[in-house]
Amino acid sequence: MDLFSIGPDATINLLPQDGVVNYYGKIFPHAEANTLLAQLMHTIEWKNDEAFIYGKRIVTKRKVAWYGSKAFPYTYSKTTKTALLFNDLLLQIKQQTESLTGELFNSCLLNLYHTGEEGMAWHSDAEKELKKNGAIASLSFGAERKFAFKHKTTQEKVEVFLEHGSLLVMKGTTQTHWLHRLPPTKLVHQPRVNLTFRFINE
Repeated sequence: MDLFSIGPDATINLLPQDGVVNYYGKIFPHAEANTLLAQLMHTIEWKNDEAFIYGKRIVTKRKVAWYGSKAFPYTYSKTTKTALLFNDLLLQIKQQTESLTGELFNSCLLNLYHTGEEGMAWHSDAEKELKKNGAIASLSFGAERKFAFKHKTTQEKVEVFLEHGSLLVMKGTTQTHWLHRLPPTKLVHQPRVNLTFRFINE
């Protein structure tokens, strides 16, 4: 089911059941989104991500950064990161995201995909540090990419294209019942920066 044709109406739930996903579309004008992308590329402390798969340490081409209002620890893929403190740029984007969504966030996991060949496998964000059923706000800058959801029981899929300067919010029981991924593609040659604002239990 391709819901891109519905358009960016933030009141529409893209999921048919067991969760809530709202796509706000482009929340930043094109010129501002370009400026933010350049600033994010050059001011964030990017590092290659690490994961342990079948007991082997894997270093990804994709780069990540973990920021927060405190030095929050966050463990996923059997590795633990300690948050850097929010810089002014992230605080600015966080404030606008909170204003639009009515949610509060205290941390942000950022991903840098250099080309479309870098993606993310099926997973759900349900780590114990995260607020249960809390909102996750995903902002996209750079290359437009397909984002997919798959129901854990029915295997039903939902897809949406995430535009430059856009916002998507996952909340409710989405992480309990749905997986999501960023499929790789050889058709995209530009970078994409993704910010996922979250709430860590303190």
